[in-house]
Amino acid sequence: MGKITFFEDRAFQGRRYECTSDQPNLQPHLSRCNSVRVDSGCWMLYERAHYQGLQYLVRRGDYPDYQHWMGQGDSIRSCRLIPPQAGPYRMRIYERDDFRGQTSEITDDCLSLQDNFHLSEIHSLSVLEGWWVLYEMPGYRGRQYLLRPGEYRRYHDWGAVNAKAGSLRRVMDFY
Repeated sequence: MGKITFFEDRAFQGRRYECTSDQPNLQPHLSRCNSVRVDSGCWMLYERAHYQGLQYLVRRGDYPDYQHWMGQGDSIRSCRLIPPQAGPYRMRIYERDDFRGQTSEITDDCLSLQDNFHLSEIHSLSVLEGWWVLYEMPGYRGRQYLLRPGEYRRYHDWGAVNAKAGSLRRVMDFY
């Protein structure tokens, strides 16, 4: 379904490790990661083991160094394959914890939550259908957070350190 290859050095050099499924700990296979080749699928890369730390969405293509996936360093310690989905996509966002306050339903990508919904923070959300990526800033920039179907009562539940939210994008890839 998916295939990704990690390389210790830039430009696809050095030791390599190939994955076709989720890997909670890449450390036994590689000491660092400076380039990535995605042959198929959509993947979320994590800076720490067990799907913790900064997250980076990568799609089919070549990433000759960590700046190409907007990484902040050569530390990739786990990865998750995002299952293919043709749709539909649906999510509810809330301005307060525990699904309280102003609510909005989203079914499409949103370049700016502030412009479209007058929200710059999201304190809770419910992903009803599809997998999404929440970006800290408008224009699909800043820290990224993978949102799988389920309920997130507080921003800590999706791994954020604050409720800052700028944009949302559906995770779509053609395998």
